[in-house]
Amino acid sequence: MPVEKCQRCLLQQRVCLCAEIPAISTRTRVVIVRHHLEKFRSSNSGRLAHLALANSEIVDHGGAGGPARLPDLEGAWLLYPEGEPTRVTPVPPPTKLVVLDATWSQARRMYRKLDRLRGLPMLRLPDEPMPAARLRESPGEGRVSTIEAIARALRILEGDDPASALERLFSVAVERAQSSGRMIRTPLGLS
Repeated sequence: MPVEKCQRCLLQQRVCLCAEIPAISTRTRVVIVRHHLEKFRSSNSGRLAHLALANSEIVDHGGAGGPARLPDLEGAWLLYPEGEPTRVTPVPPPTKLVVLDATWSQARRMYRKLDRLRGLPMLRLPDEPMPAARLRESPGEGRVSTIEAIARALRILEGDDPASALERLFSVAVERAQSSGRMIRTPLGLS
């Protein structure tokens, strides 16, 4: 008998996360460019970030829909692991933060294929320890899930409140996935 899944959070109905999703307001618009293979994965944390962030949007890339149709990127920065780590809010601060939501190899290919991303200033996160419980394997130290990356970027851009709310949501998602019987990865994981 198939397990019923919530159509919104994609977790099993018995561990649905929807009641735990906060409404988070931010000045920065978060544009999540999601690889088409992530769309229906219950471990996709970009979806959770989008559900929580009032000022966000998801743009799908690849598959039958073709390349992502990116919105206006005036004032946008790309969250990407290149360059010097950003430790303080840039001046002027970005009005939009573009985030690639994919596996690491997919994200590299998306960056190469989406010409409009390559001219954007980059916000690189400083290295921080990773939490113990994860939803997916990580290809290396410092590689975190989409929701964690967004939280860390928002901490730099807007302070602790939006970041902490996203981190709590991810923690609950990991707990719910674990209670549904999913194998939870330890330090080298990524969601």
